[in-house]
Amino acid sequence: MPSTRPAAAPTSGRRPRVGLSLAALALGGFGIGTTEFATMGVLPDIASGTGQSIPTAGHLISAYALGVVVGAPLLAVAGARLPRKALLLLLMTAFAAANLASALAPGFGTLLAARFLSGLPHGAYFGIASVVAASLVAPQRRGWAVSMMMLGLTVANVLGVPVSTLLGQGLGWRSTFAVVAVIGALTVAAVALLVPPTPLEHGASAARELGALGRLQVWLTLLVGAVGFGGFFAVYSYITPTLTDVTGYRESAVPVVLAVFGIGMTLGNLLGGRLADWSVDRSIAGGLVAVVVVLATFPLTARSVVPAAVSVLLLGATGSAMIPALQTRLMDVAGDAQSLAAAANHSALNIANALGAWLGGVVIAAGHGYTSPALVGVGLALGGLLVLGAAVAQAGLTRRPGRLAQA
Repeated sequence: MPSTRPAAAPTSGRRPRVGLSLAALALGGFGIGTTEFATMGVLPDIASGTGQSIPTAGHLISAYALGVVVGAPLLAVAGARLPRKALLLLLMTAFAAANLASALAPGFGTLLAARFLSGLPHGAYFGIASVVAASLVAPQRRGWAVSMMMLGLTVANVLGVPVSTLLGQGLGWRSTFAVVAVIGALTVAAVALLVPPTPLEHGASAARELGALGRLQVWLTLLVGAVGFGGFFAVYSYITPTLTDVTGYRESAVPVVLAVFGIGMTLGNLLGGRLADWSVDRSIAGGLVAVVVVLATFPLTARSVVPAAVSVLLLGATGSAMIPALQTRLMDVAGDAQSLAAAANHSALNIANALGAWLGGVVIAAGHGYTSPALVGVGLALGGLLVLGAAVAQAGLTRRPGRLAQA
Protein backbone atom coordinates (compact mmCIF):
# COMPACT_ATOMS: atom_id res chain seq x y z
CA MET A 1 0.00 0.00 0.00
CA PRO A 2 1.56 3.34 -0.95
CA SER A 3 2.38 5.51 2.00
CA THR A 4 4.42 8.47 3.02
CA ARG A 5 7.24 6.90 5.07
CA PRO A 6 9.52 8.76 7.43
CA ALA A 7 13.23 8.48 6.94
CA ALA A 8 13.30 6.41 10.10
CA ALA A 9 10.49 5.04 12.21
CA PRO A 10 9.81 7.20 15.24
CA THR A 11 11.60 6.02 18.35
CA SER A 12 10.53 6.52 21.94
CA GLY A 13 12.98 9.42 22.19
CA ARG A 14 11.32 11.23 19.30
CA ARG A 15 7.75 10.84 20.52
CA PRO A 16 7.62 14.18 22.40
CA ARG A 17 8.82 15.92 19.23
CA VAL A 18 6.18 14.11 17.19
CA GLY A 19 3.52 15.18 19.68
CA LEU A 20 4.59 18.82 19.52
CA SER A 21 4.70 18.75 15.73
CA LEU A 22 1.19 17.31 15.53
CA ALA A 23 0.00 19.91 18.05
CA ALA A 24 1.43 22.73 15.92
CA LEU A 25 -0.30 21.35 12.84
CA ALA A 26 -3.53 20.92 14.82
CA LEU A 27 -3.42 24.59 15.86
CA GLY A 28 -3.82 25.55 12.22
CA GLY A 29 -6.81 23.21 12.02
CA PHE A 30 -8.22 24.92 15.10
CA GLY A 31 -8.10 28.28 13.35
CA ILE A 32 -9.57 26.89 10.14
CA GLY A 33 -12.35 25.08 11.98
CA THR A 34 -13.18 28.20 13.95
CA THR A 35 -13.55 30.43 10.90
CA GLU A 36 -15.47 27.82 8.91
CA PHE A 37 -18.05 26.90 11.53
CA ALA A 38 -18.25 30.13 13.55
CA THR A 39 -19.60 31.86 10.45
CA MET A 40 -22.66 29.63 10.80
CA GLY A 41 -22.96 30.50 14.50
CA VAL A 42 -23.01 34.28 13.87
CA LEU A 43 -24.90 34.10 10.57
CA PRO A 44 -27.96 35.98 11.91
CA ASP A 45 -25.66 38.72 13.27
CA ILE A 46 -23.86 39.05 9.94
CA ALA A 47 -27.18 39.16 8.11
CA SER A 48 -28.45 41.91 10.39
CA GLY A 49 -25.21 43.86 10.30
CA THR A 50 -24.94 43.82 6.51
CA GLY A 51 -28.65 44.28 5.76
CA GLN A 52 -29.14 40.83 4.21
CA SER A 53 -31.60 37.98 4.77
CA ILE A 54 -30.29 34.83 6.48
CA PRO A 55 -30.45 32.73 3.24
CA THR A 56 -28.55 35.49 1.40
CA ALA A 57 -25.98 35.71 4.19
CA GLY A 58 -25.60 31.95 3.77
CA HIS A 59 -23.80 32.75 0.52
CA LEU A 60 -20.81 33.65 2.70
CA ILE A 61 -20.59 29.98 3.67
CA SER A 62 -20.73 28.96 0.02
CA ALA A 63 -18.10 31.57 -0.91
CA TYR A 64 -15.69 30.19 1.68
CA ALA A 65 -16.38 26.65 0.50
CA LEU A 66 -15.80 27.69 -3.11
CA GLY A 67 -12.45 29.16 -2.08
CA VAL A 68 -11.48 25.79 -0.59
CA VAL A 69 -12.58 23.96 -3.72
CA VAL A 70 -10.53 26.23 -5.98
CA GLY A 71 -7.54 26.74 -3.70
CA ALA A 72 -6.85 23.17 -2.59
CA PRO A 73 -5.73 21.71 -5.93
CA LEU A 74 -4.26 24.93 -7.33
CA LEU A 75 -2.08 25.68 -4.31
CA ALA A 76 -1.05 22.05 -3.82
CA VAL A 77 0.15 21.89 -7.42
CA ALA A 78 1.70 25.38 -7.37
CA GLY A 79 3.65 24.46 -4.23
CA ALA A 80 4.72 21.01 -5.42
CA ARG A 81 8.39 22.03 -5.60
CA LEU A 82 8.41 23.76 -2.21
CA PRO A 83 9.43 21.97 1.00
CA ARG A 84 6.23 21.06 2.77
CA LYS A 85 7.03 23.05 5.91
CA ALA A 86 7.66 26.20 3.88
CA LEU A 87 4.38 25.69 2.04
CA LEU A 88 2.50 25.29 5.32
CA LEU A 89 3.94 28.59 6.57
CA LEU A 90 2.91 30.41 3.39
CA LEU A 91 -0.58 28.96 3.48
CA MET A 92 -1.21 29.90 7.10
CA THR A 93 0.16 33.43 6.58
CA ALA A 94 -2.31 33.92 3.72
CA PHE A 95 -5.11 32.47 5.88
CA ALA A 96 -4.43 34.94 8.71
CA ALA A 97 -4.32 37.90 6.31
CA ALA A 98 -7.61 36.94 4.61
CA ASN A 99 -9.42 36.61 7.95
CA LEU A 100 -8.15 40.02 8.97
CA ALA A 101 -9.59 41.33 5.70
CA SER A 102 -12.92 39.68 6.63
CA ALA A 103 -12.92 41.51 9.96
CA LEU A 104 -12.28 44.84 8.23
CA ALA A 105 -14.63 44.38 5.24
CA PRO A 106 -16.71 47.57 4.74
CA GLY A 107 -19.71 45.88 3.09
CA PHE A 108 -21.32 42.58 2.13
CA GLY A 109 -19.66 42.41 -1.29
CA THR A 110 -16.15 42.86 0.09
CA LEU A 111 -16.93 40.44 2.92
CA LEU A 112 -18.01 37.88 0.33
CA ALA A 113 -14.70 38.31 -1.50
CA ALA A 114 -12.72 38.08 1.75
CA ARG A 115 -14.47 34.86 2.71
CA PHE A 116 -13.54 33.38 -0.67
CA LEU A 117 -9.89 34.37 -0.12
CA SER A 118 -10.01 32.92 3.40
CA GLY A 119 -11.02 29.57 1.97
CA LEU A 120 -8.20 29.34 -0.57
CA PRO A 121 -5.51 28.02 1.83
CA HIS A 122 -7.88 25.73 3.77
CA GLY A 123 -7.75 22.53 1.72
CA ALA A 124 -4.09 22.80 0.76
CA TYR A 125 -3.13 23.31 4.43
CA PHE A 126 -5.04 20.24 5.60
CA GLY A 127 -3.80 18.18 2.67
CA ILE A 128 -0.13 19.03 3.15
CA ALA A 129 -0.44 18.80 6.95
CA SER A 130 -1.99 15.31 6.58
CA VAL A 131 0.96 14.12 4.51
CA VAL A 132 3.43 15.66 6.97
CA ALA A 133 1.60 14.10 9.94
CA ALA A 134 1.60 10.67 8.30
CA SER A 135 5.34 10.97 7.60
CA LEU A 136 6.08 11.42 11.31
CA VAL A 137 4.85 7.96 12.36
CA ALA A 138 5.05 4.34 11.29
CA PRO A 139 2.84 3.45 8.29
CA GLN A 140 0.36 1.43 10.36
CA ARG A 141 -0.37 4.52 12.49
CA ARG A 142 -1.14 6.94 9.64
CA GLY A 143 -4.85 7.04 10.42
CA TRP A 144 -4.12 7.96 14.03
CA ALA A 145 -1.61 10.67 13.03
CA VAL A 146 -4.06 12.22 10.56
CA SER A 147 -6.80 12.22 13.21
CA MET A 148 -4.44 13.93 15.69
CA MET A 149 -3.71 16.64 13.13
CA MET A 150 -7.44 16.96 12.44
CA LEU A 151 -8.11 17.21 16.18
CA GLY A 152 -7.69 20.98 15.96
CA LEU A 153 -10.65 21.16 13.58
CA THR A 154 -12.90 19.26 15.95
CA VAL A 155 -11.70 21.00 19.14
CA ALA A 156 -12.48 24.27 17.35
CA ASN A 157 -16.12 23.30 17.62
CA VAL A 158 -15.80 22.75 21.37
CA LEU A 159 -13.89 25.94 22.19
CA GLY A 160 -13.21 28.15 19.17
CA VAL A 161 -16.69 28.25 17.67
CA PRO A 162 -18.67 28.79 20.91
CA VAL A 163 -16.23 31.42 22.20
CA SER A 164 -16.04 33.26 18.89
CA THR A 165 -19.85 33.04 18.60
CA LEU A 166 -20.22 34.63 22.03
CA LEU A 167 -17.73 37.33 21.00
CA GLY A 168 -19.63 37.86 17.77
CA GLN A 169 -22.93 38.23 19.59
CA GLY A 170 -21.45 40.51 22.25
CA LEU A 171 -18.86 42.59 20.39
CA GLY A 172 -20.08 42.26 16.80
CA TRP A 173 -19.46 39.64 14.13
CA ARG A 174 -16.17 41.28 13.05
CA SER A 175 -14.52 40.16 16.29
CA THR A 176 -15.05 36.53 15.24
CA PHE A 177 -12.79 36.90 12.20
CA ALA A 178 -10.27 39.04 14.10
CA VAL A 179 -9.77 36.24 16.62
CA VAL A 180 -9.18 33.77 13.79
CA ALA A 181 -6.54 36.06 12.29
CA VAL A 182 -4.68 35.95 15.62
CA ILE A 183 -4.89 32.14 15.71
CA GLY A 184 -3.47 32.03 12.20
CA ALA A 185 -0.51 34.18 13.24
CA LEU A 186 0.14 31.93 16.25
CA THR A 187 0.07 28.88 13.97
CA VAL A 188 2.76 30.39 11.76
CA ALA A 189 5.02 30.73 14.81
CA ALA A 190 4.21 27.21 16.10
CA VAL A 191 4.85 25.49 12.76
CA ALA A 192 8.09 27.43 12.29
CA LEU A 193 9.36 26.33 15.73
CA LEU A 194 7.95 22.82 16.19
CA VAL A 195 7.51 21.09 12.83
CA PRO A 196 10.74 19.45 11.61
CA PRO A 197 12.26 20.49 8.27
CA THR A 198 10.76 18.75 5.27
CA PRO A 199 13.27 18.60 2.40
CA LEU A 200 11.96 18.68 -1.14
CA GLU A 201 11.19 15.14 -2.26
CA HIS A 202 13.16 13.69 -5.16
CA GLY A 203 11.19 14.06 -8.37
CA ALA A 204 8.58 16.36 -6.83
CA SER A 205 6.84 18.41 -9.49
CA ALA A 206 3.49 19.80 -10.51
CA ALA A 207 3.25 17.17 -13.25
CA ARG A 208 3.70 14.35 -10.74
CA GLU A 209 1.01 15.76 -8.45
CA LEU A 210 -1.36 16.17 -11.39
CA GLY A 211 -0.93 12.47 -12.02
CA ALA A 212 -3.43 11.85 -9.22
CA LEU A 213 -6.16 13.20 -11.48
CA GLY A 214 -5.63 10.30 -13.86
CA ARG A 215 -6.67 7.73 -11.25
CA LEU A 216 -10.30 6.65 -11.21
CA GLN A 217 -10.13 5.63 -7.55
CA VAL A 218 -9.08 9.16 -6.61
CA TRP A 219 -12.10 10.65 -8.38
CA LEU A 220 -14.52 8.12 -6.87
CA THR A 221 -13.20 8.75 -3.35
CA LEU A 222 -13.51 12.50 -3.83
CA LEU A 223 -17.07 12.01 -5.06
CA VAL A 224 -17.93 10.07 -1.90
CA GLY A 225 -17.00 13.13 0.16
CA ALA A 226 -18.56 15.68 -2.17
CA VAL A 227 -21.94 13.93 -2.19
CA GLY A 228 -22.04 12.08 1.11
CA PHE A 229 -21.17 15.06 3.31
CA GLY A 230 -23.71 17.39 1.68
CA GLY A 231 -26.43 16.47 4.14
CA PHE A 232 -24.18 17.13 7.13
CA PHE A 233 -23.61 20.70 5.94
CA ALA A 234 -27.20 21.25 4.82
CA VAL A 235 -28.29 20.88 8.44
CA TYR A 236 -25.35 22.53 10.19
CA SER A 237 -25.30 25.59 7.93
CA TYR A 238 -28.65 26.66 9.40
CA ILE A 239 -28.27 25.18 12.87
CA THR A 240 -28.58 28.51 14.72
CA PRO A 241 -32.01 29.54 13.34
CA THR A 242 -33.15 25.91 13.64
CA LEU A 243 -32.27 25.81 17.32
CA THR A 244 -33.90 29.18 18.06
CA ASP A 245 -36.98 29.02 15.80
CA VAL A 246 -37.80 25.29 15.88
CA THR A 247 -36.31 23.86 19.07
CA GLY A 248 -36.94 26.93 21.20
CA TYR A 249 -33.45 27.62 22.50
CA ARG A 250 -32.66 31.17 23.48
CA GLU A 251 -29.88 32.75 21.44
CA SER A 252 -27.61 32.78 24.48
CA ALA A 253 -27.85 28.96 24.70
CA VAL A 254 -26.80 28.36 21.08
CA PRO A 255 -23.02 28.46 21.82
CA VAL A 256 -23.53 25.68 24.38
CA VAL A 257 -25.20 23.47 21.78
CA LEU A 258 -22.44 24.31 19.30
CA ALA A 259 -19.96 23.12 21.92
CA VAL A 260 -21.94 19.86 22.15
CA PHE A 261 -21.56 19.52 18.39
CA GLY A 262 -17.82 20.06 18.80
CA ILE A 263 -17.62 17.37 21.47
CA GLY A 264 -19.33 15.01 19.06
CA MET A 265 -16.85 15.91 16.32
CA THR A 266 -13.90 15.39 18.65
CA LEU A 267 -15.12 11.98 19.81
CA GLY A 268 -15.91 10.98 16.25
CA ASN A 269 -12.49 12.08 15.02
CA LEU A 270 -10.67 10.14 17.74
CA LEU A 271 -12.72 7.03 16.98
CA GLY A 272 -12.36 7.58 13.24
CA GLY A 273 -8.56 7.57 13.41
CA ARG A 274 -8.57 4.16 15.08
CA LEU A 275 -11.21 2.81 12.70
CA ALA A 276 -9.24 4.02 9.67
CA ASP A 277 -6.23 1.99 10.83
CA TRP A 278 -8.59 -1.01 11.13
CA SER A 279 -10.53 -0.73 7.85
CA VAL A 280 -10.77 2.35 5.64
CA ASP A 281 -13.75 1.33 3.51
CA ARG A 282 -15.82 -0.10 6.35
CA SER A 283 -15.23 3.05 8.39
CA ILE A 284 -16.56 5.26 5.59
CA ALA A 285 -19.56 3.01 4.93
CA GLY A 286 -20.50 2.77 8.59
CA GLY A 287 -20.20 6.53 8.98
CA LEU A 288 -22.51 7.22 6.04
CA VAL A 289 -25.13 4.80 7.34
CA ALA A 290 -24.99 6.48 10.74
CA VAL A 291 -25.39 9.93 9.13
CA VAL A 292 -28.51 8.70 7.31
CA VAL A 293 -30.06 7.58 10.61
CA VAL A 294 -29.26 10.85 12.39
CA LEU A 295 -30.59 13.02 9.55
CA ALA A 296 -33.73 10.94 9.03
CA THR A 297 -34.74 11.43 12.66
CA PHE A 298 -33.65 15.07 12.94
CA PRO A 299 -36.99 16.64 11.85
CA LEU A 300 -38.56 14.94 14.89
CA THR A 301 -35.78 15.38 17.44
CA ALA A 302 -35.23 19.04 16.53
CA ARG A 303 -38.57 19.95 18.10
CA SER A 304 -37.50 19.12 21.67
CA VAL A 305 -34.61 20.59 23.62
CA VAL A 306 -32.84 17.43 24.85
CA PRO A 307 -33.37 15.23 21.74
CA ALA A 308 -32.15 18.12 19.57
CA ALA A 309 -28.93 18.38 21.59
CA VAL A 310 -28.40 14.62 21.31
CA SER A 311 -28.92 14.77 17.54
CA VAL A 312 -26.44 17.64 17.23
CA LEU A 313 -23.89 15.58 19.20
CA LEU A 314 -24.44 12.55 16.95
CA LEU A 315 -24.32 14.64 13.78
CA GLY A 316 -20.88 15.89 14.75
CA ALA A 317 -19.66 12.43 15.73
CA THR A 318 -20.88 10.52 12.68
CA GLY A 319 -19.64 13.10 10.20
CA SER A 320 -16.16 13.59 11.61
CA ALA A 321 -15.59 9.85 12.14
CA MET A 322 -15.32 9.40 8.37
CA ILE A 323 -12.75 12.12 7.66
CA PRO A 324 -9.56 10.26 8.71
CA ALA A 325 -10.65 7.26 6.64
CA LEU A 326 -11.39 9.40 3.58
CA GLN A 327 -8.04 11.16 3.94
CA THR A 328 -6.20 7.85 4.32
CA ARG A 329 -8.00 6.27 1.37
CA LEU A 330 -7.01 9.16 -0.87
CA MET A 331 -3.36 8.86 0.15
CA ASP A 332 -3.56 5.11 -0.52
CA VAL A 333 -4.97 5.41 -4.02
CA ALA A 334 -2.96 8.46 -5.12
CA GLY A 335 0.41 6.74 -5.46
CA ASP A 336 3.21 9.33 -5.47
CA ALA A 337 0.80 12.27 -5.84
CA GLN A 338 -0.37 12.34 -2.25
CA SER A 339 -0.20 16.09 -1.65
CA LEU A 340 -2.73 16.95 -4.36
CA ALA A 341 -5.02 14.05 -3.50
CA ALA A 342 -5.00 14.85 0.22
CA ALA A 343 -5.67 18.53 -0.47
CA ALA A 344 -8.42 17.69 -2.95
CA ASN A 345 -10.25 15.82 -0.19
CA HIS A 346 -11.02 19.19 1.36
CA SER A 347 -12.14 20.52 -2.00
CA ALA A 348 -14.59 17.65 -2.09
CA LEU A 349 -15.78 18.26 1.47
CA ASN A 350 -16.32 21.91 0.69
CA ILE A 351 -18.19 21.12 -2.48
CA ALA A 352 -20.40 19.25 -0.02
CA ASN A 353 -20.41 22.37 2.17
CA ALA A 354 -21.43 24.64 -0.70
CA LEU A 355 -23.95 22.11 -2.03
CA GLY A 356 -25.47 21.51 1.37
CA ALA A 357 -25.71 25.20 2.25
CA TRP A 358 -27.25 25.99 -1.14
CA LEU A 359 -29.79 23.14 -1.12
CA GLY A 360 -30.65 23.89 2.49
CA GLY A 361 -31.28 27.53 1.60
CA VAL A 362 -33.42 26.49 -1.38
CA VAL A 363 -35.80 24.30 0.61
CA ILE A 364 -35.99 26.81 3.47
CA ALA A 365 -36.72 29.68 1.06
CA ALA A 366 -39.40 27.51 -0.54
CA GLY A 367 -41.23 27.50 2.78
CA HIS A 368 -40.51 23.96 3.97
CA GLY A 369 -38.99 25.05 7.28
CA TYR A 370 -35.61 24.79 8.94
CA THR A 371 -35.81 21.00 9.43
CA SER A 372 -36.34 20.25 5.74
CA PRO A 373 -32.61 20.24 4.81
CA ALA A 374 -32.21 17.08 6.89
CA LEU A 375 -34.39 15.12 4.48
CA VAL A 376 -32.38 16.43 1.54
CA GLY A 377 -29.31 15.29 3.45
CA VAL A 378 -30.60 11.73 3.72
CA GLY A 379 -30.63 11.50 -0.06
CA LEU A 380 -27.13 12.95 -0.32
CA ALA A 381 -25.69 10.55 2.27
CA LEU A 382 -27.29 7.60 0.48
CA GLY A 383 -25.78 8.88 -2.76
CA GLY A 384 -22.35 8.92 -1.13
CA LEU A 385 -22.86 5.34 0.02
CA LEU A 386 -23.69 4.27 -3.54
CA VAL A 387 -20.54 5.94 -4.87
CA LEU A 388 -18.45 4.19 -2.21
CA GLY A 389 -19.95 0.87 -3.29
CA ALA A 390 -18.97 1.60 -6.88
CA ALA A 391 -15.43 2.53 -5.78
CA VAL A 392 -14.98 -0.66 -3.78
CA ALA A 393 -16.39 -2.75 -6.64
CA GLN A 394 -14.07 -1.11 -9.18
CA ALA A 395 -11.10 -1.59 -6.87
CA GLY A 396 -11.99 -5.27 -6.55
CA LEU A 397 -11.68 -5.72 -10.31
CA THR A 398 -8.09 -4.56 -10.46
CA ARG A 399 -6.59 -4.95 -7.00
CA ARG A 400 -3.74 -7.19 -6.10
CA PRO A 401 -4.10 -9.14 -2.84
CA GLY A 402 -4.09 -6.79 0.14
CA ARG A 403 -4.02 -3.56 -1.91
CA LEU A 404 -6.43 -0.90 -2.96
CA ALA A 405 -6.75 -0.55 -6.70
CA GLN A 406 -4.44 2.01 -8.19
CA ALA A 407 -6.66 2.66 -11.18
